[in-house]
Amino acid sequence: MVIPRQRKESRAVWKILLVIAGALIIIAGVVWTLQGTGLIRGSSMTGVRLWILVGPIVALGGLAMVTTALRRR
Repeated sequence: MVIPRQRKESRAVWKILLVIAGALIIIAGVVWTLQGTGLIRGSSMTGVRLWILVGPIVALGGLAMVTTALRRR
């Protein structure tokens, strides 16, 4: 089946956007984890154990987003 050029281009744009969004979510999750452990200071999140749990979950969600985007054709 032949996919029109415009449709291929829009898929490529979505793929790039999903990868960028996923990467930003991964970074946020890592930062939250580090803040929760107290390695990054200067925020109300520093030393709060909740962020030690929430951070990796968010980072895994971002990783799933990047993986899904890269696997799509």
